[in-house]
Amino acid sequence: MSRSLKKGPYIDERLLKKVLRQKKTQDIAPIKTWARDSQVSPEFVGHKLAVHNGRKFIEILVSESMVGHRLGEFAPTRTFRSHGKVTKKITEAT
Repeated sequence: MSRSLKKGPYIDERLLKKVLRQKKTQDIAPIKTWARDSQVSPEFVGHKLAVHNGRKFIEILVSESMVGHRLGEFAPTRTFRSHGKVTKKITEAT
């Protein structure tokens, strides 16, 4: 279920403060965050964010096409190994 339009998008306040502070200082270091549920706002465009996936931080560079999506969408938490492998059965012709 989506968030109510009356409430507006959820943007983590601490993360927004860090991004605005970084804009003033022109710092280029990635901002570490655990706020996977926060939506990407237009102020984040051009910044590097390090989103935690439960084990390590995944660095992402925010672009305009990411605005409105959640940060957790860009840092997958599960690693897909593969489905069961098909083995070639060799039948002996006798």
